Amino acid sequence: MAKAANIKTLKIDGRDVSARQNETILEVARENGIFIPTLCTLKGLSNVGACRLCLVEVKGTARLQPACVTRVEEAMEVTTNSERLQGYRRAILELLFTERNHVCAVCVSNGHCELQSLAQKLEITHVHFAYRYPEAEVDASHERFIVDHNRCILCTRCVRVCEEIEGAHTWDVMGRGIDAKVITDLNEPWGSSQTCTGCGKCVHVCPTGALSEKGKSVAEMLKRRQFLPYLTQMREEDRS
Repeated sequence: MAKAANIKTLKIDGRDVSARQNETILEVARENGIFIPTLCTLKGLSNVGACRLCLVEVKGTARLQPACVTRVEEAMEVTTNSERLQGYRRAILELLFTERNHVCAVCVSNGHCELQSLAQKLEITHVHFAYRYPEAEVDASHERFIVDHNRCILCTRCVRVCEEIEGAHTWDVMGRGIDAKVITDLNEPWGSSQTCTGCGKCVHVCPTGALSEKGKSVAEMLKRRQFLPYLTQMREEDRS
C-alpha cells in the first residue's frame, strides 16, 4: 500500500500517465516522449527554473507553472502545447537574443548552439524586439578557457555544475535584470581565480558556447557530460 501511495496518476495533453511521487512535470513528460522546451535544465543538475521556457498550463491554476520545478499531483491535468504557451516561449527566446549579442551567422557556435536549435524548432524567423547591443566583455585570462558574455543566456548551468559536481563554487551570478552576469570568485578575472580547478566541467555544460576552450571551435570541442549521471543516481536513491 505504501508503494501504491507513492504513484501519482495525471493527464498531460489529454494522455493518462503515471509518475513517482516528487517527480516534476518535466521529468514525467520526457519519460512519456512529450516535448517541453528548456535551456537551463540539464539532467544531473538541480533545477532552478531560470529560463522559464518550460512553462505549462495546469487546470485550475491561473498562473503558468515552470514544469522543471513543479511536482506532479494526483489527478493533475497539464497542457504543454497551446497557442498561449507558444507565444510566451517565442517571446522569451526573442528576448534572449536581444539582451546579448547573438548573431548566429557569424558566431563560432553556429550549428552547435542549443539556443539556436530551439529557436529553429519553435520556428522563430525574426525578432520583434529592439536589440540592446550591450558592451559585453570577453575574458580570456584563463590559460585554457574563455568566457564570452556576449553569448551567455544566464542559464546558470556553469554555476550549478561547479558547485554540485566539482564542489568548487567558482561561478556565481552578479547583478540584477539586464545587468546580471556570471562571475568567477568575487568578480575577478577567470585566470586569477583561487578556486577554479581547471576541470572544464562548466565549459562542457554551456548551451551556447559562452564558455569555450582556447584553440578550438565549438564544433571541434565535444561536449563531455559523462560526470552528470552520478548526481542523478544519488537523487534517485534518495527518492527510493
